Amino acid sequence: MTILDAPADQEATSPEPIPPKVDLRAWDQRDVVDGVGAALSSLALTWLVYEQLTPLSGGLGFFVSWFVVFLLIYSTLVRQRFGPLAARDRIVQAIINAIGGIILLALVLLIVYVVFRGAPFLRTTFFYKDQRFTGPLEPATAGGGLAAIVGTVEQVGIAMVISVPLGICTALFLSEVGGPMTRVVRLLTEAMTGIPSILAGLFVYAFLILSLHVPQCGFAVAIALSVSMLPTVSRSCEVVFRLVPGGLREASLALGGTEWRMARRVLLPTARAGLVTAIILGIARVAGETAPNILDSGYSNFVNYNPFHGQQDSLPYFIFRLIREPIASEHDRGFTGALVLSGLILVLFVVARVVGGRGVGRTSWLKRRFRKGVST
Repeated sequence: MTILDAPADQEATSPEPIPPKVDLRAWDQRDVVDGVGAALSSLALTWLVYEQLTPLSGGLGFFVSWFVVFLLIYSTLVRQRFGPLAARDRIVQAIINAIGGIILLALVLLIVYVVFRGAPFLRTTFFYKDQRFTGPLEPATAGGGLAAIVGTVEQVGIAMVISVPLGICTALFLSEVGGPMTRVVRLLTEAMTGIPSILAGLFVYAFLILSLHVPQCGFAVAIALSVSMLPTVSRSCEVVFRLVPGGLREASLALGGTEWRMARRVLLPTARAGLVTAIILGIARVAGETAPNILDSGYSNFVNYNPFHGQQDSLPYFIFRLIREPIASEHDRGFTGALVLSGLILVLFVVARVVGGRGVGRTSWLKRRFRKGVST
């Protein structure tokens, strides 16, 4: 029997058309209109119910109610256009964007507040004068924070010298070497991540200062900071090493290289940008710690360039000490120190990114200029 002789009920039917693929990440004009319309309509509905028809009040409750109503209205509009899968995707996307926006807004407000309070009283004298001849009743522009700046730079620098090599070696052991001690080392590293800085300061105070009779100094603070910095650096570096493609390791070993040469010539250069980021995270973890300075170093209004002898001030303790004073000028000096501390961390971040580059084959502009000058 041929196709022409087949019964009518057995005739070949044409396949159903495949619906067009929907790109959930793409936004067109109608998507923008739906989002804006849902935001405005939910705002009007929330205001009517929350402020007019019920005895409720408060900005936080109003915002939460408005956001819930917005998600309901917006998901209904998206469901009608693209289906339930796209509606769920857009709801999750809106929640994540809202959380990220709130965190970013809080960070921006914090920075703006510190700049607003500290910038009017920031003078160049803050960077080359100390507080030895400054009284509490003098204006906020008198004196400076050189002693605190020197102490912070030296203490964080010593902590980096101690914790960065140990953290990188720990990460190499966990990600590349392995063995029966891997679980124990990882457990200890994760446990150290949750140790408050005040416990590290108490440990150093009890062991070095009380037991070994080491005087309070900046080095004791650096030891406490390195205890808090080490787990952050090691965990971050381990994640960076695990992101390196395994093909690079296999190619290096296939060419006859040892594991040490592979780690030194392939793994570390490939993960360079990530390692710089891990170090920056470690610096950000300890640069604002105050408890170790209170216990292990104290403060001094004089500049102490020797971190191994005598009390040494730091910017976090400088801010903490002045903010607690009941005088407005001292508060202004404290906010000036907070502004300088924020700027110092920003400068360290920029320098680290410029020096570290962006990975193998993507050197920074500073290194390119240096190599060009050497070649000429």
